[in-house]
Amino acid sequence: MQAILVDGQTVPEASASGKQMARTNIERTSEELDRLVSGRRIQVIVNQTPFYGESGGQMGDSGEILGSGGLEFYVEDTQKKAGDLIVHYGVIIRGTLAVGQAVELRVDAARRDRLRANHSATHLLHQALRRTLGPHVTQKGSLVAPERLRFDFSHPKPMTSAELAAVEAEVNARVRQNSEVATRLMTPEAAVEQGALALFGEKYGEEVRVVSMGSDDGASFSTELCGGTHVRRTGDIGTFKIAGEQALASGVRRIEALTGEAALDHVAREEAILAEAAAALKVAPAELPQRVASLMEERKRLERELSETRRKLAAGGGDAAPAAKEINGVKFAARLLDDVPARELKAMADALKKQVGSGVVAIAAQDEGKASLVVGVTDDLTGRMSAVDFVRLGAEKLGGKGGGGRPDMAQAGGPDVSARQAALDAIEAALARRA
Repeated sequence: MQAILVDGQTVPEASASGKQMARTNIERTSEELDRLVSGRRIQVIVNQTPFYGESGGQMGDSGEILGSGGLEFYVEDTQKKAGDLIVHYGVIIRGTLAVGQAVELRVDAARRDRLRANHSATHLLHQALRRTLGPHVTQKGSLVAPERLRFDFSHPKPMTSAELAAVEAEVNARVRQNSEVATRLMTPEAAVEQGALALFGEKYGEEVRVVSMGSDDGASFSTELCGGTHVRRTGDIGTFKIAGEQALASGVRRIEALTGEAALDHVAREEAILAEAAAALKVAPAELPQRVASLMEERKRLERELSETRRKLAAGGGDAAPAAKEINGVKFAARLLDDVPARELKAMADALKKQVGSGVVAIAAQDEGKASLVVGVTDDLTGRMSAVDFVRLGAEKLGGKGGGGRPDMAQAGGPDVSARQAALDAIEAALARRA
């Protein structure tokens, strides 16, 4: 055995808590030692190991290396370096580690089982995607972790809910088959001839490992070139659940999924949220979609009614609103409003223009901390004046820039809510100069 020191520091006093530390990426030194004591974070190389080194998207194993004298080395991570060299990263919890020492290596079996399940699920997922979406689907990347899996694939558009459901159902059908997962060694050319999927751009040696799983009319459902760890039978995956689908890049999509107990936990959390929402609306979970649709329709109706009421108030003025005044023969109606969205102002200005018949109208409103301004000029006056010129003057007072529209209607906004009256005054002054 060789032990290579990767930092010159000691870790906190060796204890069981040391096992919980995640791997720290520390630059390796060239120092190679014959003997190391507890409390050192190191890299260890042995002449043979059952640990899987991270590659092909599958995370490396963790576990323990035990030896005489009470040696306990916690393997935080395992990496593949310089080809097939397996390097164990971790910390000596207790005891002494020496070159040439006989040791026992123990992989964290429970974690390895979860990795196996997620890795085998990516193979089934890949084939299910190809069958559902088409043969253009190819793997663009993956992550196989103990708690989840991630699969990136080529596809030009988002998957529909029906497509996602079909893929998930296909994978679970193969899981329930509980068919044997078979591995064979052959040349890359022979593997591809027999239908095995190979990753584009991947470099393969003279001999490759071919993994087949699932049953489909007497043939394998999925056959791929792969050097990772896998379940013995597809039923060992337990269950498969897609947790999300999203865009990763142009023409590339990403699926996040879970297997086994993690998938069941995810479903339980989703059901709890569904039950909570149904209870809040006082309906059964099955009636929730219909109830939500009804509430959305009711909200739209109330928003329409509220918008109409606001327009009437703006046009009618209300008790606190100033009446239209005449400036050098041109009527000017100004309104100062609160809690009115900017999108409703143009409709209000149109209503106000109809009320004055001939003239200029201006409405300054605020909503959610932002000021909005709209100016309308009746058609008979657009040859003499433009709403765009007026709204730009008001926008300067609000701290905004520019503003745009047409001679008969223009809109702008700004951050200074307190300057709304000043904006209306600036428009009135400009009208007095032009009229």
